[in-house]
This record gives sequence, structure tokens and C-alpha cells, in this order.
Amino acid sequence: MRNPPSRGAALLVAMVLVTVVTTLAAGMVWQQWRAAEVEAAERARVQAAWVLLGAQDWARLILREDARSGKPTALTEPWATPLAEARLSTFLAADREHPDESAQQAFVSGQISDAQARYNLRNLMVEGKLAPAQLAILQRLCLQVGVAADSASLIANQWALTQGQAADSQGDAPLPPQQLDDLAWFGLPAAAIARLRKVLVILPSPTPVNLNTAPREVLAGVIAGIDLGGADRLLQLRQSAPFRDLEQARNALGLSQPLPPLDLGVQSSYFEVRGRMRLEQRVLDAVALIERRAGLEVVAIQRLNLPAPAGP
Repeated sequence: MRNPPSRGAALLVAMVLVTVVTTLAAGMVWQQWRAAEVEAAERARVQAAWVLLGAQDWARLILREDARSGKPTALTEPWATPLAEARLSTFLAADREHPDESAQQAFVSGQISDAQARYNLRNLMVEGKLAPAQLAILQRLCLQVGVAADSASLIANQWALTQGQAADSQGDAPLPPQQLDDLAWFGLPAAAIARLRKVLVILPSPTPVNLNTAPREVLAGVIAGIDLGGADRLLQLRQSAPFRDLEQARNALGLSQPLPPLDLGVQSSYFEVRGRMRLEQRVLDAVALIERRAGLEVVAIQRLNLPAPAGP
């Protein structure tokens, strides 16, 4: 016996209602999930900002005290010792009656690195012109990290264009890069930028490379006439006693010509400060550029992008 038409219509209506309710429920769940993700992202952004501020305060204190000594900037100084990961609650005032569970689960760490341990691309221009000696340094640095030498010419020529040194200027000069990742504007591959990150930096003004903090590849590239073996010898000597001046380093290398003070030095003014907070499975990183000025003034001048992942 067939079902009456009314029973079939009721079944159809019930199925439609179930479909509508299921769709509405799925939409509500998705909206709640999206709201939770937005809230988590905003919370992460705020937490990263606080981590950066805390790292900057920690760095300013250490760098200011280091400047009081008047000693050369070296890796043997307290600022070069990383802040090991520690529970956030150890840095906060204890409230035994109302403990902060989030602070108990959060861990922070930090590190200061000398930005002048690398070659500053702003050194390429001397008196408004691309200096051949600086181009030669950049070429040697590229070879030290396995980047084609013609990349140095590409970077130098494009950098000169950003400074308005175009042979046939047809308008305003291009915007100069502010960070190393911006070299992609010049057409440099991401893999090459990742390799050059070890030896290059972009700072607000020209700076000498610090003999007491630079890695062997930078020393071999900046100091004409030495190879990686000579750079290793400098590294061994400065571990026991940092170089007080360029003359001491020249004598250690046995060079006949004095080291150029515009390219090399033993003091640093710019430092990169990295702060990290780990909360459960989430890790937040922040990096800032710090300048140490005359009169024990230490200020944060730029927030930096985190390094892009290296390509294959």
C-alpha cells in the first residue's frame, strides 16, 4: 500500500529542515573557529610586541653598561652571552595568592649580535660614487659564501641607482633597500640572499667591520691580501685578547700596509636584538636594530623582519 501524499511531504520537509539546521550549525562552528583564530593571531601579535619591548630593554641595559667600560667591542663582553630560555614568571613580581598560569607556562630567551660583524652595503658609495675598492670587497665576500661574483656587480650597480647615480636617469631614483631581504628587488634569488646574510647587512649609515666580532668569511673578504687561514689566525688571537686598535691587528697579520679605518674598526654602534617567547606549542620571535650612541644613549631604531627560510 502506498504512503499517503501527506506523509511523503512531511518526510521531505523533515529532510529539508535537517539540511538547513546542519548547514546553519556548520556555519556557526566555522564562524566560531574563525573568531578563535583571529583572536589567537591578535594575541600572538600583542605578545610578540611585548617580547620585543622586553628584549630591547634588556639589550639597552647591557649595552649601556658595556659602553661605560670603554673597551673594544668584542665577543668576550657580557652582551655577547645569550639569555638562556627561562620561565617568564621568574622576571615578574610573584603573587602567591593569585599566580598567573600563563606566565608559568611561558618561556623567554634573547640574544644580542653585533650588526657590524658584517659588511655594510652603505659602504659601497664613497663621496656619492660607487667605489671600485668597495666593489672588490663585495666580490670577495660573494665568493666566500659561494655566490657568483657577478651578483656583486648586480648589487653594486642597482645600489648606485638607488642613490641617484643613474647614467640615464628618467625620473626619481628607486627606493633603496632597508633590509637584506629587499635585495630581491634587484632580481637576486632568495637562495643567494640567504647565503649573503652571513656576510652582509644594511645599516642606516656607513660603518666599519668590527675585527673583534666578524666571522672568518667577512674578515677574508674585507682585508685584502689574506685568505681564510689568515682570518682564522685573527680569530684565535682575539679569543685570548680582543684587538685594541687596527695597528695591533696589522702586526698580527704581518701586513706592510696599514688597515683602512673606513673599512675596519674595533668598536661597534649597531646591534641586532632577538627576543623569543615560547608558549605551549607556539613560538614568537621578534628582532630589532639597536643603536648605541655617544653619551651612553642606546635606542631602538628599527624593527627587522625575521630571516626568510633558506631555499634549496
